[in-house]
Amino acid sequence: MGAIYEFGVRRNARVINARLRGTANAALARTWRLFGRQFHKRPPISAYGVPMVANYSDKTFRYCLYGTYGKYLSDYLDALDQPFAFLDIGANQGLYSLVAARNPQCRRIVAVEPVAPTFALLEANLLLGGASTRTAAVNAALSDRCGEVAIAVKPNHSGVASIAAHAARRGRPTQAIRLVDIAALDALLPPALPIYAKVDVEGHEAVVIAELLRSKHAGRIKAVFHEMDERWADAGEIRALLEGAGFTRFRKFGIRRHYDVLAER
Repeated sequence: MGAIYEFGVRRNARVINARLRGTANAALARTWRLFGRQFHKRPPISAYGVPMVANYSDKTFRYCLYGTYGKYLSDYLDALDQPFAFLDIGANQGLYSLVAARNPQCRRIVAVEPVAPTFALLEANLLLGGASTRTAAVNAALSDRCGEVAIAVKPNHSGVASIAAHAARRGRPTQAIRLVDIAALDALLPPALPIYAKVDVEGHEAVVIAELLRSKHAGRIKAVFHEMDERWADAGEIRALLEGAGFTRFRKFGIRRHYDVLAER
């Protein structure tokens, strides 16, 4: 019953709150612009305690601002008490990179975001949060090859951009993005620190996690927090990949087909 309440009731309440408050603030921002004024003179502080550039028209920003994602990963990052590096794959506007950066034990961040307008917000937020000097921001998508590919985007919801060939992306506008393989990120990661990774790539998780496990730093990856949507990703395949690499502890956050998983060694 606890999981049903947390993920079926409280999370839905957070979604509704973000929708209502975000819609109201987006309308106010548009109205103020009509009069040549700025709705917020200071960047808003998200429910996770980090400032972010206002982007009220975007649903993902609203989720960041109003705490829709819950505190599972942010609390985990806050609790790390030894020096570490954070690898943020599918960083979007940088929420979790900012959360990692406020932990004084975080020595290095590699944040990967392929969509150019979203990447610009990521860079702005890293600068705003004082994290830019510790962060290598990569305007690309991690995959099993290098080159270019079309990514399907959705206006007003940056978090559902996807290169995966699933039904949810059909009919959306696309943009050309750059692909890199793990070798490009290996050069940016520190040689000795334990690594904690977040993967949110809208259906491309199996490919990305397989690439992570090919990294020359793979033995130092202590945890992988990843999104899972069973409508277009194979949970068994991803778990088998991680188990084969020595991950033994798995925690699930969510119910039904869309949830998050924390895999640890």
